Amino acid sequence: MQGHTGWVLSVAFSPDGATLATGSNDNTARLWRASDGGFLRTLTGHMDCVYSVAFSPNGATLATGSYDNTARLWRASDGGLLRTLAGHTGVVVSVAFSPDGATLATGSGDNTARLWRASDGGLLRTLTGHTDWVRSVAFSPDGATLATGSQDKTARLWRVSDGGLLRTLTGHTGVVVSVAFSPDGATLATGSFDTTARLWRASDGGLLHTLTGHMDCVYSVAFSPDGATLATGSQDKTARLWRASDGGLLRTLTGHTNYVLSVAFSPDGATLATGSCDNTARLWR
Repeated sequence: MQGHTGWVLSVAFSPDGATLATGSNDNTARLWRASDGGFLRTLTGHMDCVYSVAFSPNGATLATGSYDNTARLWRASDGGLLRTLAGHTGVVVSVAFSPDGATLATGSGDNTARLWRASDGGLLRTLTGHTDWVRSVAFSPDGATLATGSQDKTARLWRVSDGGLLRTLTGHTGVVVSVAFSPDGATLATGSFDTTARLWRASDGGLLHTLTGHMDCVYSVAFSPDGATLATGSQDKTARLWRASDGGLLRTLTGHTNYVLSVAFSPDGATLATGSCDNTARLWR
């Protein structure tokens, strides 16, 4: 899918798999038909890079996070702006909806994550403790836990109900730029500038596997819907697919001519989307 005039920083499928959203440093988000890559609409209004995109669980709303220090909520049906979430004092580099769609999490360059009411944009709580940018946020499948990945080289798990810190995951020797829960909530995946991805037990933070093979930063991690496969996107211009059970490499996807910054599975697990600094998004079997 070509059309962005800047890097494609983030990709996300709608819950029904019919639409792909992309965010770019051309300051826009775009919506595309997943079936044939056809362009649907452009969402304009952000004043800087759109670094992260996420659909609500019902598919009606798209959230975007931007370098203009705001997150925005849009109607997916027509691209209409619903509300702007302001309050972060740094860039918003990650957005994620809770499984029930009631809460939006944001991660920011102000070293915090925030939880907001999706219905009206009201701030619920601010999670503090990281000592550098919060680069990624992800809810557990039951909505009880929020994972954050940070430039302070750690990932953290927090109680959503009160913002209490549950545990800190240490071991990466570079920025933790991406976090993702497995569909059963038992495993957390992290991607790092240290060129590895790691799999951890969510219950106690124990390290399960370290996935090595990428030749540069691992920018994005995503589990397949059945939890059997982990996808990674890297600065080495490739995406890779790994067995989640033991970290074994399944295959390497080549073709992008620049960094692969984002990976996302379709809801049926049949398709992988990748977003790249070559200004394109690609869909793979």
